Amino acid sequence: MTVKRMDNVGIVVEDLEAAIEFFTELGLHLEGRAPIEGAWAAGVTGLHNQRVEMAMMRTPDGHSRLELSRFLAPPVVADHRNAPVNALGYLRVMFTVEDIDDTLIRLVERGAQLVGEVVQYEKTYRLCYIRGPEGILIGLAQELRPQGS
Repeated sequence: MTVKRMDNVGIVVEDLEAAIEFFTELGLHLEGRAPIEGAWAAGVTGLHNQRVEMAMMRTPDGHSRLELSRFLAPPVVADHRNAPVNALGYLRVMFTVEDIDDTLIRLVERGAQLVGEVVQYEKTYRLCYIRGPEGILIGLAQELRPQGS
């Protein structure tokens, strides 16, 4: 086996504070913040003279992390924040939530917009896509439990 586990998903944002607040409201915990720069960073990314503000967010179960980055240098060269769901490349990050209706109410108060509608997939999930901070596409899934369990 080559892959041991997925460490994190990275998203570049323009407003790091707003993104941290949004994902905190969703239930992630701020694990840490750090400036990223220097030869080692350029060696990994291929971007010379990069300066980045980074925040690592962890899911409540402790198994997944979301790396939020704000590039100070070099300037951002592409903007995919409002790409449709059928665009190539990064599509979305999906989170399982306890109560999709309550989560939507809280996130809409923070600027989220429902993309389509909340739908039910068979008897297993209620699902929706939202646009979060800066148009980031996020999926929400609520597992449905059979009655009596």
